[in-house]
Amino acid sequence: MNVVSLVGRPNTGKSALFNRIAKKRIAIVFDQPGVTRDRVTREVEIAGRKVMLVDTGGIAFDKRVTRDPLDEETRSQAALAVEDSAVCVIVVDAREGIVPLDAEVIKRVRESGVPCVIAANKCDTANEDWRMHEFERFGMPVFAISAEHGRGVDAMMQQVADKLPPVEESEAGKRPIRVAIVGRPNAGKSSYINRLLNAPRVIVSDVPGTTRDAVEVPFQIGSGPEARRYMLVDTAGMKPHTKMSKTSVDNFSLFRSEEAIEEADVVVLVMDPVMGPTIQDKRIAGKILDAHKACVIMMNKWDLAQAEGITETKAVEALRAMMPFVNFAPVVFCSNKSGYNIRRTVEAIDTAAASAGMRLPTGMLNRVLTTAAKKTLSPMIKGKRLKIYYGLQVSANPQTIRLFVNDPKLVTPAYESYLEKNIRARFGLEGAPLRMFMKARSRKELKTGDE
Repeated sequence: MNVVSLVGRPNTGKSALFNRIAKKRIAIVFDQPGVTRDRVTREVEIAGRKVMLVDTGGIAFDKRVTRDPLDEETRSQAALAVEDSAVCVIVVDAREGIVPLDAEVIKRVRESGVPCVIAANKCDTANEDWRMHEFERFGMPVFAISAEHGRGVDAMMQQVADKLPPVEESEAGKRPIRVAIVGRPNAGKSSYINRLLNAPRVIVSDVPGTTRDAVEVPFQIGSGPEARRYMLVDTAGMKPHTKMSKTSVDNFSLFRSEEAIEEADVVVLVMDPVMGPTIQDKRIAGKILDAHKACVIMMNKWDLAQAEGITETKAVEALRAMMPFVNFAPVVFCSNKSGYNIRRTVEAIDTAAASAGMRLPTGMLNRVLTTAAKKTLSPMIKGKRLKIYYGLQVSANPQTIRLFVNDPKLVTPAYESYLEKNIRARFGLEGAPLRMFMKARSRKELKTGDE
């Protein structure tokens, strides 16, 4: 898929333009230089062509512009985005006119040989369109636009589409598995993605809060129709509310992390085994469960844990005791630094995605329920016992089963857990949440075909 990158100096409105083209508030927009650091990506359609749209951090060659310790890493990410691009949109602030940094950015992008257009942003009315002419001296197509109001954006993007390479016959394949990587700050989420890709695709730093946006990174294993395709989503570290600053950036980062969970097919919860399960880990796991998402728990930095004398058995026992509600999630012990078990994390993601989408044959499901009910009777409640007449899978992603019973009030949490364990034992469903709903029906009603 072709890449279209938005580049420019800090605070020219790249993220606002990104959101306008994507028709959704994805990138964080805040009136402060240096908010965007990583490359933020989204698959969009322009003039009937599907492209990967990329928002880059502001390219600053002087730290006094943003006062950000990660300026060099941000610059590197922007440079990589330009290298990957089929077309670049250089975003400038038309109201400020040409500043030396604009000229420097344009010079460096031009040297890459990538086709470019200039977006003269903040021309909110036709009376301000004259400001764009100053930028025509660079010999590139210039468009007067307003990212905030949408003026001129469609015309500019049509020109961008015209500059794209000819359409190639796309490889057959399913939609990529969308994988959200979540966890507390500095748990190793960005390092994990870089290790998978064997490239510095997202910024890694000991500075807390390095990742701010939810950063989408395509990842593929193999090629052709049999390729396994993923969209990895690196998220900001999810802090407890009591430790969050009151800035809009922190609030938007949390919102984007939560939204990434909602949009994911599989969520990978990255934890620190040395620190052990924390209250915040439990809260994040609760959000995954509330969203009914397939889940893999990744115990990162396992080399450090082993040096502390921690064993897998002890770590799993602590995890299950602290967070029993995600017992369905497989646990993978790995190390981004050494590469230990990184391949197994991908296998666990594949298994969780397959489990979440599995179809459960009705006949097989009901044999499991019948056998379970005969093996262990439901508890007696006020002289009555639960009777299960029929079971039916009503949806996948998330796995949802409806049980027709004599009286839903006779179901105890312990017995429901027992039924779930039997279903999981038969079908696997590793990594997939399972929801069961009880519906009252008499045996006579079921025989007459009344649902």
